[in-house]
Amino acid sequence: MSNIMVDLETMSTQPNAAIVAIGAVKFGSKGLTEEFYASVDLETSVKTGGHIDPKTVMWWMNQSVEARGELIGFDGSLFTALQDFSKFVGAKKEAKIWGNGASFDNVVLGCAYDSVNLTRPWNFWNDRCYRTMKNMFSNGIEYVEPDIKHHALEDAKAQALHLCRIMQAIQKG
Repeated sequence: MSNIMVDLETMSTQPNAAIVAIGAVKFGSKGLTEEFYASVDLETSVKTGGHIDPKTVMWWMNQSVEARGELIGFDGSLFTALQDFSKFVGAKKEAKIWGNGASFDNVVLGCAYDSVNLTRPWNFWNDRCYRTMKNMFSNGIEYVEPDIKHHALEDAKAQALHLCRIMQAIQKG
């Protein structure tokens, strides 16, 4: 069973937020393995019911040029990005999907699958919350900021590495 850290960049904080990028990385006791990244045509997110919040748009306008790059130069439609993510996760639906917050990444991603009538590639009981682990068990374990903050793949990798260090510390007791 694989662990996958997911990070989304969106245009809202609502469960049906319009997605502009999906980043993910598989990880385990030996560190990070496979990576996934898809930038999404915002228009396709909106056409399938994705929400845009003006406050979030303004927040994006205050981010770095590199981070705002997530908003342009998209790879394809939301439907295609989700199909590709499903292939990355695998057909068995056994992966544990980690997001940064019990009510955000996994919820938004699940709503996006529903909006395009695709089956989620994970079972709901395999939803995991990195933020909970971080707040309960990090005990001074340093989080190393990614080179580009608010880039879906870079954030997913930084979170997964931090979680790996937290899990190693827990196992050591």
